[in-house]
Amino acid sequence: MGRRLSVRLRTTFAATLVIALALALGSVLLVRLVEDSLVANVADTAERDAEATASLLEASGGTLLPEIRDALQQLYESDTLVSTSDDADRLTLPPVDRPTRALIDGDDHILVTRATTVAGVDYDLRLALPLDDALRASATVSGILWAAVPVLLVVIALLVWLVVGRALRPVDTIRREVDAIGPAELDRRVAEPSTDDEVGRLARTMNRMLNRLDGAARAQRRFVSDASHELRSPLASIRQHAELARAYPEQLGDGELADVVLAEGARLQDLVEQLLLLTRLDEGGLAIVRSPVDVDDLLLGDARRLRDLGTVAVDTAGVAAARVDGDGRMLARLTRNLTDNAARHASSHVALAVRETAGGVEVTVDDDGAGIPSDERERVFERFVRLDEGRARDAGGSGLGLAIVAEIARAHGGSVRVEGSSLGGARFVVTLPAS
Repeated sequence: MGRRLSVRLRTTFAATLVIALALALGSVLLVRLVEDSLVANVADTAERDAEATASLLEASGGTLLPEIRDALQQLYESDTLVSTSDDADRLTLPPVDRPTRALIDGDDHILVTRATTVAGVDYDLRLALPLDDALRASATVSGILWAAVPVLLVVIALLVWLVVGRALRPVDTIRREVDAIGPAELDRRVAEPSTDDEVGRLARTMNRMLNRLDGAARAQRRFVSDASHELRSPLASIRQHAELARAYPEQLGDGELADVVLAEGARLQDLVEQLLLLTRLDEGGLAIVRSPVDVDDLLLGDARRLRDLGTVAVDTAGVAAARVDGDGRMLARLTRNLTDNAARHASSHVALAVRETAGGVEVTVDDDGAGIPSDERERVFERFVRLDEGRARDAGGSGLGLAIVAEIARAHGGSVRVEGSSLGGARFVVTLPAS
């Protein structure tokens, strides 16, 4: 039920309930204080009347009690009634040590006792004043409060409803604006108020979220476009050779079509595998099976593979023993992508190195190619990025290798950066936590 109520209604109900409880408690306390104050005033009056009567008896030397309006009076010698007022002739007023509230003849009274000496004889003067007026006044105050509190609560609830509605109006405006933004309108933004209150911060947060969504949507569209282009190239090559083989079978050599299909199929398979790997890394769905991994063995294996290709010279003098806790299969993909990227863009020389540092293990891969401009060094790890120097794809890469390197390093709690190399090209530095 509470989930279906609006924030405005819930806030109004909660505020009204809290104020109602406070008013009820305050009303009870106020009535109690008024009643106690009135009773105390009657008690003071009773003591003054008793004092005045005792003084009058002492001065007159007699035992005749004066008439006091609404007062019940009795004079006792020991426990023997000596004199009484007209209204108290059928009553017995008990002695008390201090002013006491007592029920006399069915009504509330304040009863006091005053010792006095008349003509050498000791007497107890007992006097009682009714509390009718005080109790009626207290009841009147109570009635006024219980009649006024509901009206006051209605007024307060209305005020809270209006104030909360006014406070939430900008939030509702932001909600409507955001709700009206469609998938093709992610460049729209909500109006930001000049204030630095919760509404202003909400508007700025919504705009930052829209910025991220817009950036993600642009990146997704660019990613889909580039992936489609990458997939189209090998498919077009296979289709072109197939059409040529069907139209002019004599112009293709033995097995040439099969060679093209195998080569382009392998390229397609590698691209699809890289896309799937990136997707699983993005979603966190790729489980990392950690075990001790000798990074130097991975680099030395890549060095042998590059030497066997015979395209570049490989220097492994900087490879030292280094071990990390990680997924051996994913770390092998990381070093392979780095070394393939270096070999693809090197002029003639590649240098591999790994060393243990105080914070972990550092892997460096250098090449003597054209290098990467400093303002492009962050973008090189984005997917399908085309650099002016053509490092991303023009030399045969898919543009995904370095993005996979960055994601694998991040999944292992590490990082990767690119800087200038002493060989003249680019140096890629991967930092991984130690075992």
